[in-house]
Amino acid sequence: MVFWRCFIASGFIAFFTFGCSYGANSSTENTKQVVQEINVSQLLIKAKASQKANDLFDRGNYLLDTQHYQEAILAYDKAIALKPESADAWINRGNALTSLQRYQEALASYNTAIAINPGKDEAWYNRGNALTSLQRYKDAVVSYDKAIAIKKEKPEAWVNRGIALTKLRRYQEALASYDKAIAIKSNKHEAYYNKACSYALQNNVELAIENLQKAIQLAPGKYQKLAKTDPDFNKVRNDKRFQELIK
Repeated sequence: MVFWRCFIASGFIAFFTFGCSYGANSSTENTKQVVQEINVSQLLIKAKASQKANDLFDRGNYLLDTQHYQEAILAYDKAIALKPESADAWINRGNALTSLQRYQEALASYNTAIAINPGKDEAWYNRGNALTSLQRYKDAVVSYDKAIAIKKEKPEAWVNRGIALTKLRRYQEALASYDKAIAIKSNKHEAYYNKACSYALQNNVELAIENLQKAIQLAPGKYQKLAKTDPDFNKVRNDKRFQELIK
């Protein structure tokens, strides 16, 4: 009896095992199908969310381009809510905030973009601009250096780096930075104008006038007006050659 029970039990177990094995395969296939359906559903949801985020990002860009900065920020916020890992959305959100002179908030936005993707030269560059606006010139130089390390042939970063260095009265470094921008883009009139400012601040009339003249030649009508009121030229303002140049 004991053996029989064992036999029956063994037979039952053997059958049950077979039945469970069969049932397990069927159940596994059903489970796989359910999982696949869930995965497909999740992928579709993610795809739709990603597309909506892209649409909101594009709308934000349009609003930014058309100078509707507050509306642009709202669009970027909605895009980020759907796709928080979008470094580009954080960067452009920062750009909209910068346009509204909300530099501290812009800085936070650029910092988030950098945390997501530290290889974005635009994030470092615009971060430098925000820091310059906040008069944090040493930090701005560091940020421009980061941007330049990623993308060396970026004349705007070299020019703005020069401006921050000028504010720190590190004139020789500033001039070298402007020269680098000119080496990349020979008609970079902003670099010549800022070189003129740096020389004027050092009371170097000859080179201030030489570089201002070059800037005026490259962008007629722009820099005469700007130089008339720019305090950087106060030390050379009474020079006849300077007065003649800004007429």
